Amino acid sequence: MEQEPDRIFSFSITTEQRDIRVDAFLASQIDDLTRSRVQELIRKELITVNGRSAKSGYRLKRGDEVRVVIPPAAPYELKGETVEFSIIHEDASLIVLDKPPGLVIHPAPGHSKGTLVHGLLQHCDDLSGIGGVLRPGIVHRLDKDTSGLVVVAKNDHAYQFLAEQFKGRTIRKEYLATVCGIPAGTEGEIDLPIARHPKRRKEMSVQPSLGKRALTLWQKLEEFKQGFSLLSVILKTGRTHQIRVHLSYMGYPVLGDPVYGYKRNWWKKRLSLMDTILPHVKRQQLHAERLGFVHPDSGNYCEFNAPLPDDMRLVLKALGGL
Repeated sequence: MEQEPDRIFSFSITTEQRDIRVDAFLASQIDDLTRSRVQELIRKELITVNGRSAKSGYRLKRGDEVRVVIPPAAPYELKGETVEFSIIHEDASLIVLDKPPGLVIHPAPGHSKGTLVHGLLQHCDDLSGIGGVLRPGIVHRLDKDTSGLVVVAKNDHAYQFLAEQFKGRTIRKEYLATVCGIPAGTEGEIDLPIARHPKRRKEMSVQPSLGKRALTLWQKLEEFKQGFSLLSVILKTGRTHQIRVHLSYMGYPVLGDPVYGYKRNWWKKRLSLMDTILPHVKRQQLHAERLGFVHPDSGNYCEFNAPLPDDMRLVLKALGGL
């Protein structure tokens, strides 16, 4: 089975980025790179500054040229498994599916079985190697506990065609989010850079100096007297946890978000809500409702919708909606 190529990143350090440790800088710039992984790459001399092997404690200077080589994960054989998901559309080149909450997209530490990839390999016998051994056919992803639409490529042409659209930000990605609080006005945009949290390495955060541009558009669909709202959210960029981070930063965290949302102490101050709403909230109330893109074969724009999942419907009903 063909192995994925090395990933190579290059950075030219600006005035705003100077005096930051190289390991902290790279962990904030490359989404799936932790500081410990950066230090491992430094030990293997796969990170250079101005052509010389980097030191983890080195503080960057304006004009430094930083280069990172990330080797692929060791390939291994993936076997198909029976995994439940709903297929919205399928043709010779792609599958559009409705991912249920709780389903991990691809294998990762702690999730070696039962992922969407395993289910896809069971469903299709010709995905192996498309877009990489460990993520065959996967062009984009949703968080484990976010439900909704995912498009999967079935051949290399479709993979590259769709990947270019995601890279060029021409894909339409629209979500439904039930949030705590009632935003002022009926719509707005959040244009704030996002990077990995400087201390909590599994989290992202708004960081004006280190972050990559992230743009989120929102529209208020409904507000509830208990102090919650239903929003339609459109992603114009695709940063990790973007919707959850942006809405939390603005003071309207996604209901049920275990990382960026309100914790149980907040609910204890609202005893009536603990009995009527909290029992239905098992995960972040975020659903990828609409996905639109140009089809790799026909060249025509197509758009797909996924129905609101039962758990979100129950929560909205408890709030007095629907």
